[in-house]
This record gives sequence, C-alpha cells and structure tokens, in this order.
Amino acid sequence: MKDIRTLSLEDLQKYFVTLGEKPFRAKQVYDWLWSKNLHSIEEMTNLSKELREKIALEYTINPISVDLLQKSKDGTIKNGVKLHDGLLVESVLIPTETRTTACVSSQVGCSLNCEFCATAKLKRMRNLEVAEIVDQVALIDQQSKMYFDRPLSNIVFMGMGEPMMNYKNVVEAIRKITTPEGLGMSPRRITVSTSGIPKMIKMLADENLRVNLALSLHSAIERTRNEIMPFSEKFPLTEIMEALQYWYQKTGNPVTYEYCVWGGINDDDEHIKALIRYSKKVPSKVNLIQYNPIGEGKFDHRSVEAEERYVRELSNAGINVLVRRSRGGDIDAACGQLANKAGD
Repeated sequence: MKDIRTLSLEDLQKYFVTLGEKPFRAKQVYDWLWSKNLHSIEEMTNLSKELREKIALEYTINPISVDLLQKSKDGTIKNGVKLHDGLLVESVLIPTETRTTACVSSQVGCSLNCEFCATAKLKRMRNLEVAEIVDQVALIDQQSKMYFDRPLSNIVFMGMGEPMMNYKNVVEAIRKITTPEGLGMSPRRITVSTSGIPKMIKMLADENLRVNLALSLHSAIERTRNEIMPFSEKFPLTEIMEALQYWYQKTGNPVTYEYCVWGGINDDDEHIKALIRYSKKVPSKVNLIQYNPIGEGKFDHRSVEAEERYVRELSNAGINVLVRRSRGGDIDAACGQLANKAGD
C-alpha cells in the first residue's frame, strides 16, 4: 500500500475531489502529516471516521522506528533507525550546553568509497524517502525536548550516505523541514555536507534554500585526495572550486571545509600550504575534525601536533579555523563511524 506522504498537496486535493470531498480536506491532512508529523490516519481527528476509513483503504503511513537507542557518556544519543522495509540507518543527537544538533542520514549505506569512513564500507541499498529524512529530524526534536528540555536547534546532513546522490529527496525534505506548512525550522541552521560533486553543488545553489554548505575536503592536494577518496578522481579540485565559487556567488554563504589530520597522510607543510591556498579562493572557514578510528590502520594515527600547526598557520593566514572535538565515540556515533554496528 502506498505511503500517503508521497503525495503532494496538489495530489491530495485531486484525491479528495475524487472522493467527493472539498479540496480543503487536503490541507488538513497535509498539516497532520508534515507540521504535526502524525503517523496514524486514525488520529486525524478533524476528519470524519468514514473519511478516515476510506483513506486507510488506499493509503498507509510508513514511519521510521527506533530499533536501538544508545547513550554516550557525553550525552550524545545514537538512534538505530528501522525503515518500513526492515533496512537500518543511524541518526545522532549531539548536545552541547547551548544547542542540540541532529545528524541525519540520506542513504542506506553510501554511494562513495572514502577509505576513512565506516559507512563507505556498506553497500548502498537505496536512497531514503523524503518522509524518512523528515522523520529523523522530528524524532530528534522530540528527544531533544525530552532529554535536554529544549527544541532541536541545528541539523546537519552528515549521517550515512552522500546527500548529493539523493538530491531530489534531500532538497524536498529540506523544504518540508523549513516551510511553515512543515516543521517550520530555520534553513540557516541546516548544513548539507558533501564529498564534492560539482554539478550538484551548483544545482543546490540555484534552489534558494538558504542552507549552509560543507565540503568534506581532507586534502587540497589532488593526489592525496584521490588516494583517500578514490571517487574524487572524477571530480578534480579545480572543478569543485568552480562550483564552490558559484555557490558563494548565488547564495552569499561561505563554505565550510571539513578536514581531518592524519599522521603520514596530510600532516606536513605541503598540505597545510595547499589548504591555505585553496581556502583563499572562496570565502570559507575550516573545521578540523577529530578523527574517529574505524580499524583502518593508516588512518588511525591522529596527528595532534600537526593539527595545532594547521590552526596556527591557517589563523596567521587570516582563515577562520575551528577544532571540532568528537562526540559519541564510545557508542560509534562520532564522525565517520556510522555503520549499523549495533545491528550486526
């Protein structure tokens, strides 16, 4: 049976006309589905019982469910999320003293092959549907209120999967999350993270979503990046930069570079200088991310000394740089660790 949330408002209006109902019924149902995030047709109490029964004969709602909830000693919560077809993804609530962030997934597995990422070791099974993405956000908003007594403040598309490889659904989910008819959250507090697909970055710039963009960079030297992120051979750094410049031209929003420092890989002066040069080509800031080992030996050595050198050299060059401390590592909820281990 088809999920009613796959219907647009216009589709719903046409459907209710075929039932002999007034078109305004569509707006009532749409409000239940997207603003209230209701998961039961039976609970749509401003519809008659007869109408609810008619709808239920043709449509269903396939919500996500929490298969396993894990809490880190630092307050991070990881949700093992079960989808209607039994497949699993993970999403994470990351709390700080001032805000709570939802890290949501966009694919079951991943389409890319970054060697340092646990999710990349999983086969991509399918893209998440719009409602499955929105459900993750609504779930974590509820958890934020329950455990931290405040609503969700930020959303990052940095969970399982490459958001740009599920472009249509991610964009539509963002619209559902941000519009007054949906969850009504601020697009300024949403960040879409990509490993760098130039065509899709330009498309996102044209959507006028007012979200932020982050690039998983990790090296501004082509040969190094191709080694640790093999898919990037198809997308040279020059083409990515052209797309980032287009992004800034269209949106006025600076780009954030996500960057891990590994001993023996990108911890030397050559890589630092390359990052400085790359960062100056478009307004940007650099987040140095604490890496979380996944058992791949060559990436397990975090170079703290080199990380400090990066901070010093970037700052001296006038580039905004921040060291992001990892959270949720004890439950495999930190950056790069999402791999459905709890489901093994």
